[in-house]
Amino acid sequence: MGINKKLSIIIPVLNEESTIEEIIKQVKNAPVFDYEKEIIIVDDGSSDNTKNILKNIKEKYNLIILRHNKNIGKGKAIRTGLKAVTGSAVIIQDADLEYNPQDWTLLLKELNGSEIGAVYGSRNINSKKRGYFHYVLGVKFLTFLNNFLFRTKLTDIYTCYKLFPAHLIKSIKLDSNGFEIEAEITAKILKKGLLIKEVPISYNPRKFKQGKKIRFKDGLIGIWTIIKYRFKE
Repeated sequence: MGINKKLSIIIPVLNEESTIEEIIKQVKNAPVFDYEKEIIIVDDGSSDNTKNILKNIKEKYNLIILRHNKNIGKGKAIRTGLKAVTGSAVIIQDADLEYNPQDWTLLLKELNGSEIGAVYGSRNINSKKRGYFHYVLGVKFLTFLNNFLFRTKLTDIYTCYKLFPAHLIKSIKLDSNGFEIEAEITAKILKKGLLIKEVPISYNPRKFKQGKKIRFKDGLIGIWTIIKYRFKE
């Protein structure tokens, strides 16, 4: 990984006033072997109290805070965050409490070798909690389509937990603004002929009334994204 042993953590945020400080605490306390942490928050136009909470805890947690004046989408938030990355590795962390940063070490153990394009934390290996049936089915179909077109055997391409060598993910031109960035990233890494490893992670799905944001239309966009980037030069 070179001399710069730093893990850059990108956290896209949209109206997460009830969870944002707790997840930042978990991120701050999560073990990451001998990596230094760089925490990059991208507020994607929150209209609740998220902005003020972040302002108040910025120095306490040594945060880098970026902000969109209006809501654009998770993909754009990740792309904005990548511009600020100075670490040697990058991981995405949602601002809710569905994913547990204690699982990061499972991914970090696998981030070695020049053929590795990414390490994904899969919710579908040894899964105990799955969330809404139609949501689980949608992710399975998107993953199946990806596997069929790219001849892979992945189990969860829409997982939040994606860990990358920083030089690689920053070298890929990403275009997506919404949740379809998950499919775009996967497609573009695979088209480079690189390997995506998967490790099992814990998952605590929340309900739509608790703020879950992905919707049916995002699945349709995801289908088109997989097909588009499979055949696009």
